[in-house]
Amino acid sequence: MHPKSRISTLTAALTLLLTGVAHAQAPACGGDLGAFLAGVKAEAVATGVPADVADRALAGAAIDPKVLSRDRAQGVFRQTFLEFSKRTVSQARLDIGRKKLQELAPVFARAEQEFGVPGPVIAAFWAMETDFGAVQGDFNTRNALVTLSHDCRRPELFRPQLIALIEMVQHGDLDPATNTGAWAGEIGQVQMLPEDIIRYGVDGDGDGHINVKTSGPDAILTAAKFIQSLGFTRGQPWIQEVSVPENLPWEKTGLQPGMTAGEWFALGVTPRDGNTNFSKLGASLVLPQGRKGPAFITYPNFNIYLEWNQSFIYTTSAAYFATRLGGAPPYEKGSPEAGLDDVNMKALQTRMAELGHDVGKIDGILGSGTRAAIQKEQLRLGLPADGWATPALLEAL
Repeated sequence: MHPKSRISTLTAALTLLLTGVAHAQAPACGGDLGAFLAGVKAEAVATGVPADVADRALAGAAIDPKVLSRDRAQGVFRQTFLEFSKRTVSQARLDIGRKKLQELAPVFARAEQEFGVPGPVIAAFWAMETDFGAVQGDFNTRNALVTLSHDCRRPELFRPQLIALIEMVQHGDLDPATNTGAWAGEIGQVQMLPEDIIRYGVDGDGDGHINVKTSGPDAILTAAKFIQSLGFTRGQPWIQEVSVPENLPWEKTGLQPGMTAGEWFALGVTPRDGNTNFSKLGASLVLPQGRKGPAFITYPNFNIYLEWNQSFIYTTSAAYFATRLGGAPPYEKGSPEAGLDDVNMKALQTRMAELGHDVGKIDGILGSGTRAAIQKEQLRLGLPADGWATPALLEAL
């Protein structure tokens, strides 16, 4: 071996050893910020990032108290489906969305051709997340991820995102000093985390970089590839509005599996668009506000919405939004029974817990656990088990 090569090899080995020692000594979370950042740098270098790039990415990094405040006071969806969807699926957003679908038709066509995801599905997320790029967040992304990684509540979730951000700096796709986004580290027009941007990023405009903040084509195609990774199946529906008869096995409604669309149709559930071509697919009948409100059949592709966001109200609204952009009419509002306010919803959850049901945290939110418990109690009481929380149910309990 040439002496210079041997020296280079020994130097590299020593550097790797010292890096490992620094990483081992540095805290995984909390403690002195400088020591913490040294550990982050060591981990990034160990993955192949040059040391000078890691230094540049972390230079000036600071804890952002506003991020911690947001993390500890996260908002929740207390609105009903009718309230939330009316606000988010507005006529103005529909008009802009349809215009975007026309203006960027070649990009959306490429997204569907390469990844099997229709334009309306992508455009609906684009609208719901950032109003088509208009509101992307004003938190420094690097500092947000440093803050959440240093904080010991969920470092296992955010530290990998910080390492991925450093890799984006290495690729020239992000300026750590100026890049802004959401408080939890999401970036760009469809609000994706750094790891997902690295894994699924597509250079849609051909400039050699993946910039999901300023490039519509990059954001659209990256979102399409990500949605495909969540399991979206080409050529299949995701949600379909239906009309329901007065008598159904309501206890079978909700996101639980077990029936096909054809079996629901045979029970008198009727698609408003008349399309029964997917009757062999597994399907759930969801009633966001009970049997007297809007009703939808959800297909396997609806699962990608639940992967994107776990809120039932958000996901149903986003899926409905996509159907509207695809030409579906507004839903039938129906005449749903009055629901419960925050105080009474907590009282209902407390009573459910006393009866032995697992409703999770007593938070006043009609989530999946609470809906499932409600159905069981409605069935026990001889009431239509549609999962909707009403004053009559609370009184009966």
